[in-house]
Amino acid sequence: MLRDPVSRYLSEWKHVQRGATWKTSLHMCDGRSPTPDELPTCYPGDDWSGVSLREFMDCSYNLANNRQVRMLADLSLVGCYNLTFMNESERNTILLQSAKNNLKNMAFFGLTEFQRKTQFLFERTFNLKFISPFTQFNITRASNVDINEGARQRIEELNFLDMQLYEYAKDLFQQRYHHTKQLEHQRDRQRRREERRLQRAHRGHRWPKEDGNAEGAVTEDYNSQVVRW
Repeated sequence: MLRDPVSRYLSEWKHVQRGATWKTSLHMCDGRSPTPDELPTCYPGDDWSGVSLREFMDCSYNLANNRQVRMLADLSLVGCYNLTFMNESERNTILLQSAKNNLKNMAFFGLTEFQRKTQFLFERTFNLKFISPFTQFNITRASNVDINEGARQRIEELNFLDMQLYEYAKDLFQQRYHHTKQLEHQRDRQRRREERRLQRAHRGHRWPKEDGNAEGAVTEDYNSQVVRW
C-alpha cells in the first residue's frame, strides 16, 4: 500500500511525536545492519516524543524521508546505507528506478487514497471476496495537521523521490484498474451472449404447439401420440 507522500510524512511525524520508535528494526542489507556512522539517530534518549515538525524535518538522516522508495528499492544496488559508495545523484536515480521496477513487477499494490479501487483490484487479482466494502477515511491525523505552504513545499523537497514514485504508482494503478474493468466487461458480455445462445437453443428444442389448439389442450388420443413418437 502506497500513500500520498506528504500525508504519509505527516502521519509518521505524529506517530513519532507520540513516542513511537523503530529501535527493533535491524535495517539488514547485504547480510548486515548499518553502522552508527552510516545510520545515526536523530535524537538522544529512548524516543523522540514531543518532536516539532521543524525538528523532524531538520534531521538530514531521518528515515521518514523518501521512506516508500527506500522500502521498495533494492538497497544493495547503492551500497546499502553507505552514502560514500556513490554520489547522491546517481544513488537517487538508481533507488527510484529500482523502486519503480519492483512496484511494476508486483502482482498487486494499492493506494490509500483509493480504497474502493484497491479492493476491486485485490479481489480480481487473487479471486477473493471481502465480506464488506472498504471504507474511504479522508479525515486522518495527517489531514488534521494545519501546515503552511512553506512547510508543505519543504516536505515535498525532502520526499522528492517518493513524490516521483507516487505519480508513477498512480498512473500504473489507474492503468491496471481500467484494464481489469475492461476485461470484466468483456467477460460479462461473453457470459450474456452465451446465456442468450443457450436460451435460443433451449427454445429450439421445445415440443412444437399444435396449430389452432389452446395451450395444454388434449387433441390426440394416446395411441395416436405413440405412433407419432
